[in-house]
Amino acid sequence: MMAAVIHTSALRASGSLFGLAYGDALGKPTEFLTVAEIERRYGPAGPRELSGEPALVTDDTQMALAVGWALREAPSFTPEAVEPLLRRRFLAWAVSPDNNRAPGMTCLRACAELSRGVPWQEATVLGSKGCGANMRVTPVGLLDMDLDTLAGLAQLQAGLTHGHPTGLAASELTAYAVFVLRAGVPLPELPAVLTERALSQRLVYSERWLGDLWQRAGSGSGQEFIAQGWDECLAVLGRLTTALAQPDDGADPCQATGEGWVAEEALATALLCAVRHADDPVAALARGATTAGDSDSIAALAGAFVGAAVGMTAWPREWANRIEYAEQLATLGAAWD
Repeated sequence: MMAAVIHTSALRASGSLFGLAYGDALGKPTEFLTVAEIERRYGPAGPRELSGEPALVTDDTQMALAVGWALREAPSFTPEAVEPLLRRRFLAWAVSPDNNRAPGMTCLRACAELSRGVPWQEATVLGSKGCGANMRVTPVGLLDMDLDTLAGLAQLQAGLTHGHPTGLAASELTAYAVFVLRAGVPLPELPAVLTERALSQRLVYSERWLGDLWQRAGSGSGQEFIAQGWDECLAVLGRLTTALAQPDDGADPCQATGEGWVAEEALATALLCAVRHADDPVAALARGATTAGDSDSIAALAGAFVGAAVGMTAWPREWANRIEYAEQLATLGAAWD
């Protein structure tokens, strides 16, 4: 098990949370545009400046904050302690007047069921592996905890809305990526580190965290259920590794690793942007925002990864006061730095 050697001097927790929000804000106006339309509007480099006072984010950041506050409030990191807090925060988000940023239908549908008080395994959308499962998981990767707990928390927060095994596995990998980057793993090494993690977790079904989800999904066993998710993650990590072995042709990263509407593709395409532009954090965000796919989620995750690796120095200093929810981001970041 990898020890958490957290580098606090660079404010990596804050860098990751703010990076997620910055990417989200840059990708918000480009999410439903073609690459040609984005480049006509922003130039070939894509959007590199925040717009608006404040610069508005989407449900990606809103739900990441919901997860963050649930974890901050938890008396212990157990399923019994955390699940009611996640449920309460998700339901508050669902009915908030600020929930007007094209929220995902899976999240809304699952929240409607959660509001009835049923077990989350009954409320979740079993067939969905949408990126809503992992666009919000970054706070889990910022906690100082053992990896079994990290895995359980990442999959639980995903499972409340997205019950597909690939949503669970991709969420765990996303949180793990943030965790190891904050601990000092260099960005270029991350695809190999994540592949190793996926292989080691392929048959690990945690009944303590997931309960009878595998049975509700109609699988033959917990291992059979979760292996499907890890196999899909391993496949897209293979595509990522292949893409990174080639020179950057400047094309839409979605062409290599998928458009990001589903969880494993959002992870891989965000990683492609982050690794390609490890030396220019704002370019990583702009590359994620200049896609034909789910640009806000891709750019948000790219920002979370680069911010965890570099810290707050990755981002223009003046952005910290211009982003929506700046006070909440700063409060949670300070708590975990």
